[in-house]
Amino acid sequence: MSTTTPEPGWLQRNRMTITPLLFLLPGVLFFLVYVISPIIQSFNISLYEWDGLGEATFVGLRNYEELASDRAFEISLWNNLKWLALYLLAIPAGLFIALFLNQNVVGIRLYKSLFFFPFVISQVVVGLVFSWFYLPREGLLNAVITTFGFDPLNILGDPTLATYGIIAAGLWPQTAYCMILYLTGLNAVDPEQIEAGRLDGAKGVRMLWHVILPQLKPATFIAFVVTIIGALRSFDLISIMTNGGPFGSTRVLSFYMFEKALSEYGFRMGYGSAIAVVLFLIMLVFIAYFLWSMYREERAARR
Repeated sequence: MSTTTPEPGWLQRNRMTITPLLFLLPGVLFFLVYVISPIIQSFNISLYEWDGLGEATFVGLRNYEELASDRAFEISLWNNLKWLALYLLAIPAGLFIALFLNQNVVGIRLYKSLFFFPFVISQVVVGLVFSWFYLPREGLLNAVITTFGFDPLNILGDPTLATYGIIAAGLWPQTAYCMILYLTGLNAVDPEQIEAGRLDGAKGVRMLWHVILPQLKPATFIAFVVTIIGALRSFDLISIMTNGGPFGSTRVLSFYMFEKALSEYGFRMGYGSAIAVVLFLIMLVFIAYFLWSMYREERAARR
C-alpha cells in the first residue's frame, strides 16, 4: 500500500522568507508611524500659515521665500555649519583615545571609566558644568587664564565666542561616544592581519592607515552619521547655556525652529516646519553622501 505525502502549502514553502518579515513588521510599522509620517506632515504644514489651533491657511512656498530673507535664519544656518565642521573633530579624537585605551597597562580600567564618564551624563548636566567652567569671575577657565597674566574672558557673553564655547562643551560627550564606537571596532580587528603587516614591515602610522583603519570603516561610518545628526539637532546645550543669546548669536536651526513654532514668537507652526524641512534636507544630503561613498568603496574593493 503506497502512501503519498501531500505537497507543502505556500506558507511552508516560503516560511524562511516570511518569518524574518513578520519579526521586522512591528519595527517597520513604528518607523512609518513615528518617523516617516511626521516628516511628511512637516512638509505639508510648511505650506500653510497656522498657529497650531485655528484654521490653517494655504500659502504655498511663502514660508520658504521668507526664510531666504530672514537674517536670524541665516545666522542659525551659519552656526549649524560651524557645528558640523567642528563637531567632526570628535571622530579623530575618539579614535586616538580608543587606540590609547586599547592596550594592557596598569590602571587602564580607571582610564576607560574616566573617558567613558561624559557619555553617560545628561546633556543638561554637561551644559551646567561648562556654564560654571566659563563663568567670568569664578570659573575655572578664567582662574587658569588670569594665573598666566591674561585678561579674563566672558565666553558665553561674547557673541563672537559663545558658539565656539558651546561646541567645545558638546565635543566632550561626543568624543566619548566616538571612543566607544572605535573601542568596539578595535575588538573586532583581525590579529592575523596585524601580524602580517608587522612581517611586511608596517608599524606606527603605516600600520594604522593600511591595516587598522580599513577594518574600522563600519565604526567610522556610524561615527560620522551620529556626529552629523548630533551637530544638526543641537538644542539642549544652547538652551541651557545661552538660550540662543547673546543677541541671538548662538541660535541654530533646531533652536530657531522651536522659537518660531512653540515659543513666544507667535506660534508659527508653518514657518517652524519650513525650518525643520531645511534641517532635514541638510541632514539627508550628508547621510546620502556618506552612504554613496561607502557604496563606491565597496564596489572598488570587489573589483
